[in-house]
Amino acid sequence: MTSTTKPSGKISVVLPARNESGAIGQTLAGIRRVFPSAEVIVVDDGSTDDTARVAEQAGAIVVSHPYSKGNGAAIKTGARAATGDTLVFLDADGQHDPADIPRLLARLGEGHDMAVGARQSGSQASLGRGLANRLYNRLAGYMTGYRVEDLTSGFRAVRASKFREFLYLLPNGFSYPTTITMAFFRAGYSVAYEPIHAARRIGKSHIRLVRDGLRFLLIIFKIGTLYSPLKLFLPFALLLFLLGTGWYVHTFIEEHRFTNMSALFYTGGIVVFLMGLISEQITGLMYKDSGERRE
Repeated sequence: MTSTTKPSGKISVVLPARNESGAIGQTLAGIRRVFPSAEVIVVDDGSTDDTARVAEQAGAIVVSHPYSKGNGAAIKTGARAATGDTLVFLDADGQHDPADIPRLLARLGEGHDMAVGARQSGSQASLGRGLANRLYNRLAGYMTGYRVEDLTSGFRAVRASKFREFLYLLPNGFSYPTTITMAFFRAGYSVAYEPIHAARRIGKSHIRLVRDGLRFLLIIFKIGTLYSPLKLFLPFALLLFLLGTGWYVHTFIEEHRFTNMSALFYTGGIVVFLMGLISEQITGLMYKDSGERRE
């Protein structure tokens, strides 16, 4: 029988914040109601308002960036500064309810390495962003081979030692949840999803749908190439092979000959497949070495 208690050890709550003076006081008060003695770290990412002052008055430990480095950079700063065995990340803009934190910790208590707050239908998000998130979830699921319920959620609890293994991979921008989720799946760590409802944020969002959406897709393909390259290369190899076959059938019917274009498609398909195969072997060796170092 699995335990549903919260994980043992110290808990650190990390909030990246940039110009969130209107919401951060309320968020910190909610955290204190749930965990009066928890270590709470606010990473002020170059704010130009009173975010740092409000956070300090609310009793949080404030670590300030001299200029804005990005959400991912703030997460990395907070993870390095935290002293807890378990890290909880949530946004400072009022979207995430601190009362949901115990449910995430309970999933860690069941034996999972990371628990993610999965936003349910009805959460405050635009139609375009909701559709984009579904696309990201499906694509990430294909790359990792696991069901991904909310790839971009910034509300999660994780075992600190395992999270820090992947700090070097995390981008400085807004796609750290994408990277850490796919990295955990590929490393064989257990990831659980807990349904949550996200409220409308207080203040203005720093995310731009088209610009950051393209960045999310690039991150997925980058991590896919790093961890499951054959899944990325194989479809392109098959596409080139099918194009070569289709062109050959066409030219054979029309001209009764095999053309250079068909040869080019076939050659390209073979080269792409071999690149994917070699990349897969290199990835396997890399993970074998990293596993031995952890042992």
